[in-house]
Amino acid sequence: MGKETQVEGFSAIAQRTFSDRQRTNILKKAEQLTIVFLLPKVPKFITPNILTLLGTLGSGLVFLAFVLGAYVGNWYLLLGIIGLAINWLGDSLDGRLAYYRNIPRRWYGFALDIIADWIGIVLIGFGYYIYAENGTQIVAFAFVALYGWSIIISQLRYKITNEYSIDSGFVGPTELRFIIAFILIIEVLFQGSITYLAGLITIILLIINSIDSLKLLRLGDLKDKNQD
Repeated sequence: MGKETQVEGFSAIAQRTFSDRQRTNILKKAEQLTIVFLLPKVPKFITPNILTLLGTLGSGLVFLAFVLGAYVGNWYLLLGIIGLAINWLGDSLDGRLAYYRNIPRRWYGFALDIIADWIGIVLIGFGYYIYAENGTQIVAFAFVALYGWSIIISQLRYKITNEYSIDSGFVGPTELRFIIAFILIIEVLFQGSITYLAGLITIILLIINSIDSLKLLRLGDLKDKNQD
């Protein structure tokens, strides 16, 4: 198979597989290449629902890593990186597999994806809450609340623009997983640093959500004026 044929094959698969959403995240190209490479290799007996469950189990492993890190040894936090990888695998391939196999359930999948994302982030946030010390548990609560806010923003954007996007500019769920993995590694090397790094990420999420909310309000106002 020639290089041009491979490119055309990738483009055809990518167009079908990612037709339901727009991505703007900085790792978009690498992520889509990886997904298109993996999709044909998924065994037939594995369904999109199984992948969704796998992604949730990955978040559960991150939760377990925090618990073990709190009560056994903080090097157990490294298990969380494996959990994040599993979460990415399930969360990124479930809906894409449905489109790849031409069996999409657009609204069912849309609802299930939101629910699974929320359960996943609550598990991760609750795990950090257990690990956190000296009153810094508020950071875990703020992180979950702000991530929930970002989910609401994505739904409002979909309602107003009819374009579904899960990214905030160059940052999406995949980038956030890399950031969390980086924080876990730094915490293993320098115990106690997680408080400051998680606090910084929470502040950044607050800024991003605030900017996105203002943009949504402007879009909503413009849409109202155009409908008058």
